[in-house]
Amino acid sequence: MKVNLLGIKIDAINMEETVNQIASYIRTGRPHRVTTINPEFLYRAQFNTELRELANRADLVTPDGVGVVWACRLAGNPVPERVTGIDLMLALVERAASEGWRVFLLGAAPGVASEAATRLSLQYPGLQIAGTHHGFFSNDEEAEVSRLVRESRPDLLFVALGAPKQELWIDRSIAQTGAAVAVGVGGSFDVVAGRAQRAPGWVCRLQLEWLYRLLKEPARWRRQLVLPLFAWQVVREYKIKKFPPET
Repeated sequence: MKVNLLGIKIDAINMEETVNQIASYIRTGRPHRVTTINPEFLYRAQFNTELRELANRADLVTPDGVGVVWACRLAGNPVPERVTGIDLMLALVERAASEGWRVFLLGAAPGVASEAATRLSLQYPGLQIAGTHHGFFSNDEEAEVSRLVRESRPDLLFVALGAPKQELWIDRSIAQTGAAVAVGVGGSFDVVAGRAQRAPGWVCRLQLEWLYRLLKEPARWRRQLVLPLFAWQVVREYKIKKFPPET
C-alpha cells in the first residue's frame, strides 16, 4: 500500500515486507528502482518537478528517517516504521547471502566500496560480491561504468552517490546495468567500511541521529537547516490548510 506525502507516494510497509518485495523484484529479472527518501529530498521535491516525478517513478519508496515517519502520521497516512538506506542494505545483504544473489557496490570515494565489500563478505559468509566501483566518475564515463556493472552480472546494485544524484543515476542507467534491483544508499558504504561512525543505539532510540551527525560533522549545518523547513511545510499543508484559523 502506498501513502501520499506532499505529492510523493511512499510505500507503507515494514522492513521485512520491503525485503520480501525486493526479493520478488529480483526473481523477475527486470529492472526495478528503490528510493529511500528523506526529509531533505521531500522538501526539495516541492520546488523541483523533476525530483518529484523521479520519486514517483520508483518502484518502491521507503521512509528513510523519523522525520518522514512523523510527517506521514501527521498527514493522516501513517507508515509502520522507518526503512533507512543502511538498514535496508544490511537486511538485503543478509538475504543475498542466503539466496545466492550477486551484489555490486557502486559509489563513495576510491577504495571505500571495496573495503565495504570485504567487511560484508566477512560478516555474511556466502555473500557473492559481483564487483565494486568508486563514485568519482564523470558523465562521459557513465556508459563505461554501466558496462562494467553489466559484465559482472549483478542481481542487486547498491548505489552510494548521495541523494538525489544516486536516484538520477539509477533512473537513467539501471536498464544498462543489467541489475534486477538498484537501491540508493547514501553514505552507507562509509559506515560499513569503518570510515564513518553511525549513531549509538540509544541515540537512535531517542530519534536524535540528526543531532549526532551534526555534532560529528559540523559542516552539515546548512543541510540540517532543511529539517525545520520540511517540518513547517508538513504542518502548513496538513494542519493549517486543513484547519485555518477562525476570523
